[in-house]
Amino acid sequence: MKSGVDCYMSRGTAEALGLNGHRIHIIEAMKQFQVGTWAIKPFQTHHDAQEPLAFLLANQLHEKVLYATDTAYLAFKFQGLTHILIGCDYSMEILKAGVTEGTVNRQLKRRIVQTHMSLERLLDMLRANDLSMLQEIHLLHLSKTNADAEMFKRKVQEATGKPTYVV
Repeated sequence: MKSGVDCYMSRGTAEALGLNGHRIHIIEAMKQFQVGTWAIKPFQTHHDAQEPLAFLLANQLHEKVLYATDTAYLAFKFQGLTHILIGCDYSMEILKAGVTEGTVNRQLKRRIVQTHMSLERLLDMLRANDLSMLQEIHLLHLSKTNADAEMFKRKVQEATGKPTYVV
């Protein structure tokens, strides 16, 4: 905002961060808005933040992008996606090993499982959606201790046949 960038967020996010001003644009779940050539439809996610949102973006070039991070799962199915940018924070196998080894406490494990996307949930979500137009997948927000970037990339590519990148 200080650099002159407009910021789009839910009212809950703006209130939680104490933000206001002419650069803040309050958006609502399921109410589409336009930014440049992109039509953007925000939708609710499942996280422990105030009014978290993910986004479905579409343009006149028939590109359709799903952007979702910091969510335990997605409650919607999508048709005709060309790009997926999605948080994939942990693997249940790695997380359980962390609890057994004592590097992750049970309370943290519970929070992670309830508020973040596992590799296993992501693979289920990908199988449930139309990937016929999909060009690539970008995995975001991997945990430093509960994820394995190379394994995640390999498993997603094997499940989808699509180029996958870890960001």
